[in-house]
Amino acid sequence: MAVPKRKVSKARRDSRRSSVQKLQPLNFAKCAECGALMIPHRVCKTCGKYNGRQILDMSIED
Repeated sequence: MAVPKRKVSKARRDSRRSSVQKLQPLNFAKCAECGALMIPHRVCKTCGKYNGRQILDMSIED
């Protein structure tokens, strides 16, 4: 069974862990139909279209 030969310092341990847990910032793209900012490969929340097709009916008012 593999056993560490030397103690891993706190700095080395923490620097190894720090790169894994970083959150990636969201990328935004402009909607081709209405020009609103949206997350790529998702339905636009403003106009309800994805890839040129109407997916969500946005005519319903609250």
